[in-house]
Amino acid sequence: MYTKTACMGARAVLGAVVIAGTLFAGNVSANGAQVTVSYRVTTQGLDLSQPAGAYQLYLRIHHAAWIVCTHGMRVDLEPSRDPKGCYEKALGEAIRSANLPLLTQIYLKDHTTQEAAARGINFPVQIAAK
Repeated sequence: MYTKTACMGARAVLGAVVIAGTLFAGNVSANGAQVTVSYRVTTQGLDLSQPAGAYQLYLRIHHAAWIVCTHGMRVDLEPSRDPKGCYEKALGEAIRSANLPLLTQIYLKDHTTQEAAARGINFPVQIAAK
C-alpha cells in the first residue's frame, strides 16, 4: 500500500489521504492557513470480493473522510467551512479511485447516480436504469 508521510511546519499538516491504495484529500484550516490532512485507511483483514468486506472498507473510508473534513484528529485545526461538501468530495474521490464494483454499489445506496457521475465514479449501465 502506498503511503505518504506528513510534513509538519507552522502548525500545518501536509499530505494526502490514502484510502484502499488511492489518494484523496480533505482541506481544513490551521491558524488561517489552508492545509491538507492525511489519514490512512487499510484494507488489511478485508476480503473485498465479498459484500461484508466491501462494506467494512466503505465504513473505514466514510470515517476517514469525516475526520479529515472536520477536526483532522488535531486540536489546532479548524473544520472545513463546508464539512459536508468536503466529506462528499473526499468520499466520492476515494470510491472512484478504488474502482471496486461492490464498493460502488454500497456508495450508490446512499447517493444518486447523478452524484456518482459528477464524482467520476464508474457504474454499470444497469444500475443507471434503476
